Amino acid sequence: MSSQTIPVDPFDYIVFGGTGDLAERKLLPALYHRQISGQLSEPTRIIGASRSDLSDDAYRDFAKQALSEHLKEGEFQDDEVKRFLDRLHYVSIDASSDRGWDRLTTVLADGQDRVRAFYLAVSPSIFGKICERISSNGLINDNTRIVVEKPIGRDLATAHALNDTIGKAFAEEQIFRIDHYLGKETVQNLMALRFANALYEPLWNSAHIDHVQITVAESVGLEGRAGYYDRAGALRDMVQNHLLQLLCLVAMEAPTSIDAEAVRDEKLKVLRALRPIDDSNAAKLTVRGQYRAGASAEGAVDGYLEELGDETSNTETFVAIKAEIENWRWAGVPFYLRTGKRMAQRVSEIVINFKPIPHSIFSHGAGQIIANQLVIRLQPDEGVKQWIMIKDPGPGGMRLRHVPLDMSFAASFGGRNPDAYERLLMDVIRCNQTLFMRRDEVEAAWHWIDPILTAWEDSDQACQGYTAGTSGPTNAIALIERDGRTWHESR
Repeated sequence: MSSQTIPVDPFDYIVFGGTGDLAERKLLPALYHRQISGQLSEPTRIIGASRSDLSDDAYRDFAKQALSEHLKEGEFQDDEVKRFLDRLHYVSIDASSDRGWDRLTTVLADGQDRVRAFYLAVSPSIFGKICERISSNGLINDNTRIVVEKPIGRDLATAHALNDTIGKAFAEEQIFRIDHYLGKETVQNLMALRFANALYEPLWNSAHIDHVQITVAESVGLEGRAGYYDRAGALRDMVQNHLLQLLCLVAMEAPTSIDAEAVRDEKLKVLRALRPIDDSNAAKLTVRGQYRAGASAEGAVDGYLEELGDETSNTETFVAIKAEIENWRWAGVPFYLRTGKRMAQRVSEIVINFKPIPHSIFSHGAGQIIANQLVIRLQPDEGVKQWIMIKDPGPGGMRLRHVPLDMSFAASFGGRNPDAYERLLMDVIRCNQTLFMRRDEVEAAWHWIDPILTAWEDSDQACQGYTAGTSGPTNAIALIERDGRTWHESR
């Protein structure tokens, strides 16, 4: 049975940073795909806003070029592109002054009864200024939402201050803190696997699970983000949001319903149950790495310092952490987290490693019995593999093999797999907060991350070098192998 696309009511999406990289690569293509799928009702509008001095027609030219570059073969349909471009408008606006705000107010006056969503695809340093001017110009009503991209602060104090600033203009239920990882089909399928199947949930605890691995590996380097990345590093950029959100979905208790508040209440409990990592144990439980010159699929690549142009930077491009959750379900089960740039391959996956059988009835000649694994692949090639032991077919005695029950999204469902932003952009319009972070979630994550940052600073814990195109520093291997375990190798 195929899924049915349900149209949403007409809306206005105002994208601050409308000429930026995120709008070009993700937001405009995502909204175009939602149009093709029949989800946009008339007279929906998309309004780009930035400091650049452009006309509506010039912005449409920009959008057309963005679609031609970032859509896959066959997706650029002339009639649909023309219809999409007709939705586009542009306002030249300055967040720091009154310039352009009267023009935006006039444009939006034509859609007072529509859902109105402001997407801040800009630096967090001007979130506050934009929110204040949206409010002072009377652009907020009961149907208004605001979408903010990470990072939400650099630490707990700045996150708290930023949340306060946004909260002065918008109610919490109007604020959508976006993490695109939560929009991935496989991430949402994690909840379906756990809570819609009698097979897994009874085993989802310390009695049956040995450990959990969460890996988000990138094969690319800085990609033009040098300034931001060197101020942030992998812990702030990836662990505080993406990896901790994935950990929460793996570890949370069953919510009372799929309602947004019920789900987010359970995720918050996980964050608050994380065993603290600080000066006393950070050296043992964390690894920092920084890539050196090496090779990628494109050939030889520079190291981080060469790309950055600063030989003194100690910013980490790789992090591995052994985390533990101090509650009854997960007591004694380590969660190994790792993320890095310039890794051997681009892969994001969650690996649930079950405990081995307590006793083998088979002879030594049957072969090694490997513990069951559930591998949830987020990217690329989204899918789920359940690794089990079976008998190798044929005569000649009992020979055991470790094989996967493999469910590929592409093979099982066919067609196009929508991008995460497509779902999240529409969830904003539907006012569905389930896949967005609540303020207390964000601040609880920083509450756990801050002591790690402080421990690194206090101890001058240096980054261990690793060669670009490898699986990270040797200390990360030692982190898991001293517990008698090993990192999962993607297959």
